[in-house]
Amino acid sequence: MAVPILVFSVDKTRGSLLLKIIENSGFKAKLFDNSLELEYAVRRRRPPIIVFDTKHYQSRQFKIISAFHSRFQDAEIILFADPAEIPSFIAAGIKKECCFSDPINPDEVTLKIREIYFIKNKAFLKIKTYFLLLCSLFEGTRDNPYIIFTKKIILAIAMAVAVVVGIAGGFIFYNMSDLPKVQLLESYVPFESSFLYASDGVELAEFYLERRKFVPFYKIPKHVKNAFIAVEDAHFYEHHGIDFFRTIAAFINNIRAGGAVQGGSTITQQLAKMLFLTPEKSLSRKIKEAAISMQIEGRYKKDEILGFYLNQAYFGARAYGIEAASQTYFGKKTEDLSITDAAMLAALPKAPTDYSPFKNPQKAFARRNLALRLMLDRGFIDAEVYAASIKEPVPEYISRKKYAAPYFVEYIRNVMEQKFGDRLYTAGLRIYTTLDLTLQKKAEQAVAKGVGALGRAGMPGVEAALIAIDLNTGAIRAMVGGTNFQKSQFNRATQAMRQTGSVFKPIVYLTAFKNGYSADSTVDDTEVTYLSKDGGQQWTPHNYSRRFYGRVTLRTALSHSLNAATVALANAIGMDKVIATARSIGVTSNIYPHLPAAIGVSEMTLIELTYAYTTFANGRRFDPMVYEKITDRYNIKVEDNAPKGVQAIDPANVAKMRDVLNAVVTEGTSIAAQSLNRPVYGKTGTTDEYKDAWFIGFDDKLAVGVWVGRDNNHPIGDDMSGSHAALPIWINFMKEELMLQ
Repeated sequence: MAVPILVFSVDKTRGSLLLKIIENSGFKAKLFDNSLELEYAVRRRRPPIIVFDTKHYQSRQFKIISAFHSRFQDAEIILFADPAEIPSFIAAGIKKECCFSDPINPDEVTLKIREIYFIKNKAFLKIKTYFLLLCSLFEGTRDNPYIIFTKKIILAIAMAVAVVVGIAGGFIFYNMSDLPKVQLLESYVPFESSFLYASDGVELAEFYLERRKFVPFYKIPKHVKNAFIAVEDAHFYEHHGIDFFRTIAAFINNIRAGGAVQGGSTITQQLAKMLFLTPEKSLSRKIKEAAISMQIEGRYKKDEILGFYLNQAYFGARAYGIEAASQTYFGKKTEDLSITDAAMLAALPKAPTDYSPFKNPQKAFARRNLALRLMLDRGFIDAEVYAASIKEPVPEYISRKKYAAPYFVEYIRNVMEQKFGDRLYTAGLRIYTTLDLTLQKKAEQAVAKGVGALGRAGMPGVEAALIAIDLNTGAIRAMVGGTNFQKSQFNRATQAMRQTGSVFKPIVYLTAFKNGYSADSTVDDTEVTYLSKDGGQQWTPHNYSRRFYGRVTLRTALSHSLNAATVALANAIGMDKVIATARSIGVTSNIYPHLPAAIGVSEMTLIELTYAYTTFANGRRFDPMVYEKITDRYNIKVEDNAPKGVQAIDPANVAKMRDVLNAVVTEGTSIAAQSLNRPVYGKTGTTDEYKDAWFIGFDDKLAVGVWVGRDNNHPIGDDMSGSHAALPIWINFMKEELMLQ
């Protein structure tokens, strides 16, 4: 392909992944992360296809894609976007069949690009050229003309044979001069899926470019091997790489049929083609294929060759290798396949799409039974087994595992992409995460119950997020980023920047404690008007109750979430010190250096605030911890991830923080949490017009944060404060957490 496919992505890892997928499919591609450079390339090259990745770039990407679509109509546009964004692109004129949702699906990319390319360029017809042999008449002579003519014919034939043999020998020598070294099979490392596991070892997800899990040849059952031998290469254990009789028979049958109806390649030849050669159909490739096959046969045992083949073959439905195919079609390990299962899989490699039981069940059924018939004819099964097997149905649907915690899986995918790049999808890593599946299910149930109650109360369309963090290690034990991952992959626990409201206030009080205050120190809760630094703007904070309480203790001010008292305290100690305290306990978001920030006008994520509350609980600051260890495909440890806590608050101030945060529950805005009947600590938060509702708190094991709101930043509903919208979800989850202890 002369003109490359152009790929645009601001995410380097995702862009390089798309580039690798396209290039592995045989197409040239070029990656851009700058729209001006892309426009210049489009004007200069006039590419047939432009692939856009909109992740992390939706708002600007929409305008760019719309502009490209209208100005360069010769180029077909393929894009990857959040499902919620796709209708906007379709409305702008992008073809629906060219819009794909995240995560990136290698098969979809490849199939769509091939479809577009061959429609645009048409298929080239093969040109058959016939050469006529011109025979020259020889001049007569006095000798017997017939003898002279015969001598000349013999000489001409001899010369022709010599020329043909010379050319053929040179052609064969030329093609064998650059043969790959088959001993590379000894270090054979195919692309293999990486797997994600929960803390109890349950599989969470699988990341792959080619879905494959290597299985050693000695673990493949004999009846599975026999099924493939019967279908693909009946004399596999007898030939030395090439089955000459089968090749000749296939050649004759193809001539009779007027087309390619039978293949003559052995399993060894197919392996040679898959691993060392391109799929082009040419005499040169066939010569190399035969030579490599004989080298492989001379170096490896038959069962090793069969194992290589079964681990490399493509079975359709994005399954590469026998283990992935077993899981995809039957939800089983290779060692658990029945004879009928093995026959079905043996029927697929010739034409995985045509014989797919999910797309063409009747053709798949007939092909599977043909495989069983061949097994019977070869003596691999008896008539009784055959009669029973041909009656069994073929699988009706892909056996996909329903993975739990999709928001957590996507979060750790991004973390691992930054760590390993493309290797995440090809290296066969085993990543053991910190997620507690039981707690995760309880978290999802608590969020669903809370949002459902709001919907029944006349507030549909509300979203919620929850995160639970181990106080002793900083490990994330549960994460819920929204109510419907299929509808939107936007993770409200880690990506949503929202005003914090009163959940920020404990940072002000911690700052006061660090500067000599105690929980019994007092502060004025009175109506005070503050001027901006330039003296041009006035601001008067008011309490939620619209009342002022005069001189109050810090314990009372925080437990009753008094805005006026909190601002007075922040004014007394200085916002620069409050911001410094926030940084010391792990808050990284921008904090406005003005007094309104003391009562939560700055925007932060649920995850960073919950980690800050983890520090309130025991004084130790943790970075987010999502995995415990990583091993490679051979179960050799790649990395151990031990907890890395840093003491950020001294024990005396930790005790003060526990005192005031417990008072919020025993006498303040979170009194409903007393229903847990055990010591808990936390703080509610509510923003203007009830746009955000928060509750973040902890017991002696977990720090748990809950946010409730709407993605469009509209109000949740009347009187939907943190204590009414978020706290019930938190209490529900903490009750379940207690039952699990």
